[in-house]
Amino acid sequence: MPPYLAGRESEYAEFDRLLQQEEILENLVVTGLRGVGKTVLLETFKPRALEAGWLWASADLSESASISEAALAERLLADLALVGSSATVANPDSARAVGFAAPPAPEEVPMSHDVLLDVYRGTPGLVADRIKATLEFAWENLREQGQHRVIFAYDEAQNLSDQAGKDQFPLSVLLDVFQSIQKKGIPFMLVLAGLPTLFPKLVDARTYSERMFRVMTLTKLNDDESREAILKPIEVAECPVRLAPESVEVIVFESAGYPYFIQFIGREVYDVFIRQHADDEQKRVPVEAIQRKLDADFFAGRWAKITDRQRELLWAVAHLEHADEEFTIQELTGEAKRLLTNAFSPSHANQMLASLAERGMIYKNRFGRYSFAVPLLGRFILRTYSPAGAKPPA
Repeated sequence: MPPYLAGRESEYAEFDRLLQQEEILENLVVTGLRGVGKTVLLETFKPRALEAGWLWASADLSESASISEAALAERLLADLALVGSSATVANPDSARAVGFAAPPAPEEVPMSHDVLLDVYRGTPGLVADRIKATLEFAWENLREQGQHRVIFAYDEAQNLSDQAGKDQFPLSVLLDVFQSIQKKGIPFMLVLAGLPTLFPKLVDARTYSERMFRVMTLTKLNDDESREAILKPIEVAECPVRLAPESVEVIVFESAGYPYFIQFIGREVYDVFIRQHADDEQKRVPVEAIQRKLDADFFAGRWAKITDRQRELLWAVAHLEHADEEFTIQELTGEAKRLLTNAFSPSHANQMLASLAERGMIYKNRFGRYSFAVPLLGRFILRTYSPAGAKPPA
């Protein structure tokens, strides 16, 4: 967790507004590229929710939780059992005969995972029906004890998807369950965080998702917010080392406003400055050394998983004037024709972009335009890669 979160005041205000809902009319999607601070923002939402009287159930949605409806049900029950562990429910065994020597069974027991699982398994119908019944059971018992509002917060939610070929629809089940219980007035709110592919997935699964969610799209920080993110932690901690304005501007430029990179570069710079201070050296930002470490830690693993031909395509994208924003297939193929001896047809480029999207390198928005899914990927490509099929400079 960074010591200070800059530039997210409007997001906090919007989340606080959602916390005031008595009847849940809006859930929340937090989306954006990797490195914009979705996970950190989600973590800082938690204390605000707790202070407002909500219980908070959260987890990362790994691919294992996304493969089946049963796996989704287990995820929800496990999270609910954790936040509801202080609540008690009537013990179904208390009225049973227990024998002369045995002590009487307690009238109430904690609302454990086993209790919730018994409700789930004892409910007839589909998986969605069982989940709904279990959530309603939990809410009724939480309400009796004054804690009835729960936020289910899931990071990496883009992993959740329907598998029509396997007759498994966990994403649809999740949406159906929460829409149904919210219509009954049960204040269980869903907060999902994930890559920009998340919201289109929700809409594809259930068209009513557009009305069900408030979408919060995180973008990179502007220059002033970036400077604040760099300088405020040093100020608050009363650090003995200060950054010169020139050093701050180097970090602002190299990070391009992405909070992950601000924190990564800032940490490396501060460590170097401490060392230089001990050696009585002149302090300067070691840009090339930090870039090499960033390349190895953040980019190299992703880059190693794609083919040479895919790398050529991304190299062409990196040369576009607005490579860090959005591009079309027409723009890509035109740039590839200018730069490569073996260019791409529109259909070939479309197929390769789909494959790169599956690998998390590219994403396609709802309007048919594409973007890098990894921030600053274009800069990495231009400084580290030169394709064999590049045309000689004119």
